[in-house]
Amino acid sequence: MIDTSNFTTTFTTEYCEEIFYNSLCNGLDYVQGYGIILEYDQNEYKASKAKLESPCYEDVLMQMLRDGNKLWFTDYENDDESLNVTITLETIHERVNKIPDWVKACIIEENDDATTADVVIQTVAYGEVIFA
Repeated sequence: MIDTSNFTTTFTTEYCEEIFYNSLCNGLDYVQGYGIILEYDQNEYKASKAKLESPCYEDVLMQMLRDGNKLWFTDYENDDESLNVTITLETIHERVNKIPDWVKACIIEENDDATTADVVIQTVAYGEVIFA
């Protein structure tokens, strides 16, 4: 395990996108267990999907963001308006670097999983982990 006591790793924007993409693949269902649903404009989804050859769902979501579109997380269980948030590609670039050091270490060591993906997605959406 990487010693994170003096950890100052900052990821490039490209690597931030890769980390978020992997987190969507590994943990989006996990986040939905909190009553938070990822939503988007269906027409934007179709337009982004048409640019890709044989894409998976997460490929299209990332293409949407690269096309300048937004994704939003909507709360359907907690009756908390502050849980309804919009993310852009810039949000990912800014907030992935705010994930806890232990998660960064897991990602670097390729030991990331649904738990670390959950932390990444929550940090990108809310700036911090709010569901434990």
